[in-house]
Amino acid sequence: MKVSYNWLSESLDLSAVTPGELAEQITLTGIEVDGVTEPATELSNIVVGHVLEAERMEESDHLNITTVNVGLDEAVQIVCGAPNVKAGQKVVVALPGARLANGLKIKKSKLRGVVSNGMICSLEELGFSDSVIPKNAEDGIYVLPENAETGTDALPYVGLADAFIELDITPNRADALSMRGVAFEAGAILSQKPEFPGVNLIEDSSNTIEDFIKVSVENTEDNSIYKMRVIKDLVVTESPLWLQKKLMHAGIRPIDAIVDVTNYIMLEYGQPLHAFDYDTLNSKEIQVRRAKDSETLVTLDGQTRHLNQDNLVITNGTIPVALAGVMGGENTHVTAETKTVALESAVFESSLIRKTAQSLNLRSESSSRFEKGLNKATVQQALDHAAALIASLGQGQVVTGTAQVESEQPVYQTVTTSVDKINRTLGTDLTVSDLDSIFERLGFDSEVTAEQVNVTVPPRRWDITIEADIIEEVARIHGYSKLPSTLPHNESLPGELTYAQQITRFTRHYMESCGLGQAISYALTTTEKAKAFAHSATAPVELDWPMSEEHKALRQSLISGLLDNVQYNVARQSKNVALFEIGRVFEQTESTLPKETSHVAGVMTGAVVENSWQEKEVTVDYFAVKGIVEEWFDTLGVSDSIRFVPSKEHPDMHPGRTADVFWNDELIGMIGQLHPLMAQARDLNDTVLFELNLDPFITNEHDTIRFKSIPKYPGTSRDIAFVVEESVLHQDILKTMHAAGGKWLRSIRLFDLYQGENIENGKKSLAYTLSYLNPDATLKEDEVNTDFNQVKEALAEKYSADIR
Repeated sequence: MKVSYNWLSESLDLSAVTPGELAEQITLTGIEVDGVTEPATELSNIVVGHVLEAERMEESDHLNITTVNVGLDEAVQIVCGAPNVKAGQKVVVALPGARLANGLKIKKSKLRGVVSNGMICSLEELGFSDSVIPKNAEDGIYVLPENAETGTDALPYVGLADAFIELDITPNRADALSMRGVAFEAGAILSQKPEFPGVNLIEDSSNTIEDFIKVSVENTEDNSIYKMRVIKDLVVTESPLWLQKKLMHAGIRPIDAIVDVTNYIMLEYGQPLHAFDYDTLNSKEIQVRRAKDSETLVTLDGQTRHLNQDNLVITNGTIPVALAGVMGGENTHVTAETKTVALESAVFESSLIRKTAQSLNLRSESSSRFEKGLNKATVQQALDHAAALIASLGQGQVVTGTAQVESEQPVYQTVTTSVDKINRTLGTDLTVSDLDSIFERLGFDSEVTAEQVNVTVPPRRWDITIEADIIEEVARIHGYSKLPSTLPHNESLPGELTYAQQITRFTRHYMESCGLGQAISYALTTTEKAKAFAHSATAPVELDWPMSEEHKALRQSLISGLLDNVQYNVARQSKNVALFEIGRVFEQTESTLPKETSHVAGVMTGAVVENSWQEKEVTVDYFAVKGIVEEWFDTLGVSDSIRFVPSKEHPDMHPGRTADVFWNDELIGMIGQLHPLMAQARDLNDTVLFELNLDPFITNEHDTIRFKSIPKYPGTSRDIAFVVEESVLHQDILKTMHAAGGKWLRSIRLFDLYQGENIENGKKSLAYTLSYLNPDATLKEDEVNTDFNQVKEALAEKYSADIR
């Protein structure tokens, strides 16, 4: 919000405070000031000139030789290239020695041999942006009013003898998106009550609003207040200079008196308005409703908008004529031929306006205010003020009455607290009279006693609803710098990591020790990436108002982000990449909030061991990564409860090299190789990844791992080799061996796997070492042989194993 110091001084006495001082005090009370600009400090020697003569220069198609009275003893000659310069005009002249906004210094010069004693300035040369220059001055100079005094300083006439305070308004302080809201804020700071001029509305009794228009609202939850006035017998003209100046300095281009008044009232009250050309409505009925899916509307920018049921529209009873709160329709906008105006003032449901503005990529000053909220107490006042101004500037008449639907009244919120609560929270010693004074400065009605504080908040501060809000207002106006600084008085307690923190820290250290670097990815991503590698079939959790389409949905897996990081590194010649991440994933639930789960994931590509004079290169494969995961389980002490089950249910993974991971029959993740087509699309070589749910290990604290002394008695081992079907899983064989191996079986190790010559197609040869140990005595040969024979029988019976 760009606040004009001069405009603000119309309602407050600012004679005792400079723009810089005022900006500093506003910052100290909680509204951030981005900066203060004073254009007059950058401009000098710029005066009002009266063009006495203007003639086309010979042999030039655009230059004019002008004679200009600038208040000196003699008129000066100035060469001007503006196409709209004429004799009799009052113009802005930069005399020799003048300094302009772009740093240009004006000197006496010659153009094509003709002496030029200065420059007739355009608004752009004075520092105005192209986007705010009025249409009649876009390609030339700006013409001042006839009553401008020749030879005097020209800056006040174009509003540059002013200072501008740029406020960075937070969403909760949308009241400061209006000059009146800022006036109340500045008034509280300066202990003044702002005064605003009254509205002199004169209605024409020959017609009533019922003769022109009737309004209706399909759903008052979408549109709680809708009001309309009609101004007839208008002549559309340019706005007066005072109005154009205020709009240009606020960043709005002047168009004509009617449109400019609606923008002026929006800046003054924070209440957006819209003016319809009444005759083009072709109806005496206005209805506010949701758009139908098949409807379209050509907006003022000439674009055809395809509407849906999330869009709120203004209709003439049949077809849309405006997007409510966002932009008017091209078919009903005000033109130079407009004679009668239907003027709208309303309160629309903020979420609908935001959805419409976002979905159509159509943000405006109007939609921004509707999204953040409006002062419902000034809807009628803003409408009346605008109607009176339009009638005055266009020599029109305001039809008697207002067509309206009003299902909601302004609320004066009463908030209760106590002096003790305020002082205890802020650490202050404020008295009853101190609080009375603060609430009076804020313009709040209050009843303050030693026991209780009742504050009635006007509708212009709709952000104040609870006790904490009142305490914040007291802190702001009393002064944050006056709040005492104290340290908390607590007993020092020894701190330690929770079990969840211990597991998380151990996992991070373990992955780093295995050569994986930690990555941190953004939890928000695209909808497509959010769904990839998901552990559940639910739709991703999407934000209602994302910053961009690239950050629209919450991730359901860590893999997508890690693959993006791997791809980024590989594209920059880092061929061997190993990354892991510990983070949260999100799952849609029936409740309001999504379910958050902690996961650990890793991705490896390239070589595990690089080629050297000692070792040959070893590339990453499924078993290398599985070994990292198995060792992590083993260190946690849960390896006995872990199963790896082959899976073809993951479309982005290699169908023959992927497994689901189960812990106590609970699916906790997956491990496998990225599908070759997916790897090719990302320009990656063989890439192996895993993702595991950490929550089961974090939330279920395990028994402490106990270490036992080395056994005194020797153990023994037996080797077994056999042929089984290729489809038989190593994990199932281990389970069978442990079940049949007897109580002295301690470990089983696979030391050979063979398929090929002398082995039947569709079968494989496996060789294992079984280790036996009795910690309390020396094992006997018969005991081991008995147990070993049971293993052979179990394998033959269950898998038709051919023992070799």
